This record gives sequence, structure tokens and C-alpha cells, in this order.
Amino acid sequence: MRSIWNGAISFGLVSIPIKLMNATESHSISFRQIHLDDGGRIRYRKVCELEDTEVESSEIGKAYEEADGTLIPITDEDLAALPLPTARTIEIVAFVPADRIDPLQMDTAYYLSANGVPATKPYVLLREALKRSRKVAVAKFALRGRERLGMLRVVDDVIAMHGLLWPDEIRATDDVAPDDGVTVRDKELDLADALMDTLGGVDLDTLHDDYREAVEELITAKAEGHEAPAAPAEKDGGKVLDLMAALEKSVSAAKQSRGPDGAGDGDAEVHPLPAGRSGSRRSARTAPKEVGGKKSTSTAKKTTAKKTAAKTTAKTAAKTATKKTPARKSTTKSTTKTAAKTSTGSSAKSSGSSTGSRTAAKKTAAAKKTSAKKTTAARKKASA
Repeated sequence: MRSIWNGAISFGLVSIPIKLMNATESHSISFRQIHLDDGGRIRYRKVCELEDTEVESSEIGKAYEEADGTLIPITDEDLAALPLPTARTIEIVAFVPADRIDPLQMDTAYYLSANGVPATKPYVLLREALKRSRKVAVAKFALRGRERLGMLRVVDDVIAMHGLLWPDEIRATDDVAPDDGVTVRDKELDLADALMDTLGGVDLDTLHDDYREAVEELITAKAEGHEAPAAPAEKDGGKVLDLMAALEKSVSAAKQSRGPDGAGDGDAEVHPLPAGRSGSRRSARTAPKEVGGKKSTSTAKKTTAKKTAAKTTAKTAAKTATKKTPARKSTTKSTTKTAAKTSTGSSAKSSGSSTGSRTAAKKTAAAKKTSAKKTTAARKKASA
């Protein structure tokens, strides 16, 4: 970088020789003026009005013009001889917190470099003092024919200076502020907060000048004889009729552009507008209900009912068998138990058990009759 000013930083009784260099550079594309008829270059020539001749830069000086048109010549030597301590010195007048400086005052930025080996130690001292105090230095300096205000701060390991506008050079905002009487609702503020959270932060190093790239592509295409790139379709503009709808669409678009990883940023919740609520309610009402639990409950009820019916049938069959065969209680009880065990799910099995017990009872009665007849016959033979 090339030095544009040499001087010193005045830090109390400490003087630090420095070089001043521009910290920024412009990458904007510049154009030349041409004659549309033949494409000839249009040039500006510096001509003396008295002689009507073109003069070179070495022959040109500066002068102050009075209200009546009188010109008062001023030389560089005159300006250098001004009785000002800031003529060749950056004079620090105060140290303040950085938030005390209004960004509206910030102007051109410069880097300050130590000028020579003797300046290294005091330069590093001022740099480290600024770092530790977390403050910036307010200074006055003269550059290009006028005294200016500056702010010194540390950037990496370099002391940088921002030219500041004087406070009276900042225009008031009275004529710019919107009219009073406009109110903002809490819901609108919540959506604005949600949009801010969704957009999140950005790495400034990833931002670039799209306009300059488009101009370069246009110049390249014309130089190679190709057609100029087509302009992209314009987005829908116009007045914002529904601020809430615009905010909601902005939040949704920001979440989609961020992808699934950034969709959960922020704690704000977006509520649909009244116009869209009916659709959401209908979908909620017509949504299919979960039926898994109900199916299992009804199945259990049916199984329980079948078991109850089987037990009832078995008990009825057992009671019937017991009434018909009172003489053989033990046989009937065992038969009834067997019938109850074997009739766990169907009445047919219980009926089969009941039939079996009836048959056993009939056989027992027939045996008794046969035994009684034999006994009577034997008694008759004995008496004879």
C-alpha cells in the first residue's frame, strides 16, 4: 500500500511517527463517455479562460472564490504554515467507549503504520492500551486542506483510523420520520421476531457484489460478440395489503431456504390467518382416528362373553345331570367336573357331557331292577 500522508500521533507527551494509507479500495466498474454517432471518446480538457488554451496539471493551483467572483490564490505552503497542531499531527483528545460513536459519522477508513524503527515501541504501546481498555481514541487531524475528526481503533494488530464527520454535518431526522399515529400489534412484532430468528446471522465474507459480476458478464458477452444475458423475471411488487400475510410468507420462505437444519431456529411460533383457519379445522375434523385400541377392547369383550356363555352352559348341564341321578352323587360330581372342564368354549361339548351322564344313570337303574328280580326269585325258590 502506498502512503498518502506522513505525520505523527500525539499521545500526551508521546509522539509516534506514522504513515497514513487508505484501508479500503473500490471495485466498482467505471465507464467512459463516448460520442454516440461515431463512438469517439469524450474527454475533458482544462482550459484557461483568459488565454483559451489547454494547460497541464503542473500549471494548475488552487484558489478560494469569493461571493463576487474574486479568486484568492492559496498555495500548499500557505496551508502547511497554518498555526494548527493538527497540520501534521493526529492529536488524540479523548478515549471513549466505541458505542459512543454514531455510525452515521463514520467516513473513510485508513491504516496507520509505524514510520521507522523508533516508532515501533510507542506504536505497540498505544495499540495494546486500546485493546485492554476496550475503548477507541477520538482525534483531530488535518488532511487535504481541512481539519477533520477521527476515531482510532485496533484491527488485528494494526491501528486503524476512521474519518468522522463533524456533528453539525449530520442532518436532523425530523423531516424523514414517518407520521405519528401508526400502531404495531404484538402479533406483528412476534412474526417480525420470528423472521429475524429464521434468517439468523450471516458471514460477511460470503457476501459479494452481484451487480458488478453481472456487468462483467455483460462486457465479456459484448466483447465476444454474444448476446447479452437475459434479465431475470421481476418479482411481484406493489403495496403490501396484508402485513401479517406478508410476514408469514416471509417466515415460510426463509425456513425453506434454510433447509431442515435451520428450520428450528428461534422460539417464535407462526399462527395462520383467519382466512386459512377453516381449512386446518376441517382437516383436523376429518382426520382418521386411531382404531388400534378400540379393536383390542372389542375383541377382549367378545372373548369374555364367549367364556361366560361356556361356563353358564357347563353349569346348567351339571345341574341337570345332578337332578336326574341323586343316588349316584359321587359319579355325577365327577361327571359334572369332567363336563365343565371339557366345555371351555362351546355348548355342544356341554350337551355331550350331559348326554353321557344320562346314559350312566339309566344303566344304573336297569342294574338295580335286574338285581331286585333275582332276589325275589331266589326268595320264592327258598320258600317252596
